[in-house]
Amino acid sequence: MSDVRARVFSGYGIASAVAGVIAVGAIVFVAMIWSAHREAAHDRDYQSRVVAAAAQWTGLLVNMNVDNVDTNLEKLHDGTVGELNADFEDSIKPYRDVIKTLQARTTGQIESVSIEAIHHDLPPVPGQRPPPPKLPPELAERTDSVLVVATSVSKNGDNKPTTVHWNLRLGVSDVDGTLKISRLESLK
Repeated sequence: MSDVRARVFSGYGIASAVAGVIAVGAIVFVAMIWSAHREAAHDRDYQSRVVAAAAQWTGLLVNMNVDNVDTNLEKLHDGTVGELNADFEDSIKPYRDVIKTLQARTTGQIESVSIEAIHHDLPPVPGQRPPPPKLPPELAERTDSVLVVATSVSKNGDNKPTTVHWNLRLGVSDVDGTLKISRLESLK
């Protein structure tokens, strides 16, 4: 009887317990990998939508003609949020007037669109300009910085065509599930 009391676990019992711990560990590991994969896939999908929103908005901007200036400006304004939205009419009125006065005909195309920075809240690099102000959290869940390079060719009346190269930094903000442009900056 003393042998029975001393041996509570058999070799098979210990092996079964170890196999169970390994199985649970494997299940936890697979769940963590799957969760990380789903999060990364969701983030890539979101970034694709951000890039598409920036390209669509910029497409309206670089393809503005005397025939569509009012419609395009209305769509551009509807696609903005924050200070850009509040100051839109004042900052764009001279542009509208020039297009109408010169009877401009413009054809543009997007050359490239990319997310400027994926990592948020990184410490500033010495000599780097400070990051642009973010929209308040109650207004936008997230804002991504997108670089857009575009080219447009304008013709005013009988003048020779003029090529304009656009290098823009846009802030694309998620406002209640809708992507809107919150910042427009021309880069040199």
